[in-house]
Formats: sequence, structure tokens, C-alpha cells
Amino acid sequence: MKGKNYTPEQIIRKLRAGEALIGSEMNLDQVAKQLSIGMSTWHRWKAEYQKMTTSEVRRLKELESENRRLKKIVANKELEIDILKEVSRGNF
Repeated sequence: MKGKNYTPEQIIRKLRAGEALIGSEMNLDQVAKQLSIGMSTWHRWKAEYQKMTTSEVRRLKELESENRRLKKIVANKELEIDILKEVSRGNF
């Protein structure tokens, strides 16, 4: 079953709220239940977003999407080059 997709900003907010709850003597299991996430999700988010601010996370996601777009462009250009090589050899 696919869970809810949270935005990076929502993840940062949940981590901050969770840290506050842990500071108020709640254990991690109770915090995860209150935030409606699993323990593995908490640890994964913590590892990925722990030291980031919301603006840094937003910028990271923008850079990742730009990188995906550029990789797609390069792949398409490589395909075009291969097709042109085949046509120039007469193997079409």
C-alpha cells in the first residue's frame, strides 16, 4: 500500500514537531504514532533532512528535478546521434 507523499516542507515541520515531542519525555514510538508515520519513515527522514532548513530542501528538490530533465535531454540527443549514424551508413 502506497503511503501519503509529504512535501519537503511538511517533512521538516513533522521532524521539528517530533523533536519537540521527544524533548517533552515522549518515546520515539509514541512520537511516530502521533505524527502518523512509521518508525522507518522517521529514521529515513531524519537521515535525509535532519540538518536542512526548508529553503535548502526546496532548492535540493529543484536541483534534482533539473538534473532529471537534463539527463533526459542528453539521452534523447544520444539517441538522435545513433539514429543519424545508422542512416549515414545506409542501414535503415
